[in-house]
Amino acid sequence: MRNTSNELYEEVIIAGFGGQGIMVAGKLLAQTAMNAGKEVTYMPSYGAEVRLGTANCMVVIANEKIASPVVIKPDSLIVMNKASLTKFAHCVKPGGLLVLNSSLIEDRPQLDESIDILAVPASDIALELGNQKAANMVSLGAYLQRRGLLSADDAAESLPDILAERYHNTLPLNTEALRRGAEFAKNTQQKRKS
Repeated sequence: MRNTSNELYEEVIIAGFGGQGIMVAGKLLAQTAMNAGKEVTYMPSYGAEVRLGTANCMVVIANEKIASPVVIKPDSLIVMNKASLTKFAHCVKPGGLLVLNSSLIEDRPQLDESIDILAVPASDIALELGNQKAANMVSLGAYLQRRGLLSADDAAESLPDILAERYHNTLPLNTEALRRGAEFAKNTQQKRKS
């Protein structure tokens, strides 16, 4: 992530299997950045089988025009399952951020020491909230808190823009999941500093 006073260029890959809400998380990140006045690209990629097949999306957030939506070496990677970790972890830039769903991924990858690895029990937190499908929002909330570009509250405000009206009954759950993810990331950051 390049983020000087006026230069912001954050490349993100969000990956998991079909059914984990990968595209929804990517759309929400893109919409939240757009609502904050940033330049944004969003590019989804599905495996051959949509449910339980691989799914990932690429989001680029910048202050200036974006030349390409393709992300090869992300500044940040959010992975929801082990297969996605295996596929993408080696791509994260030195000094980058890896958010992984530790509910489904036990092993920690051997990466450059400068990479910040944030292990979030996203599926477990979502289950505590009553719906495991909210794990994507927990992970996104944790990412937003750790990166500090946008907030979980910003994302919660953008939820109605990306969810079809028939899913607006899930707004409270998704909002709480975003906040719980942010809270988890904040608490782990404070523990690291103490």
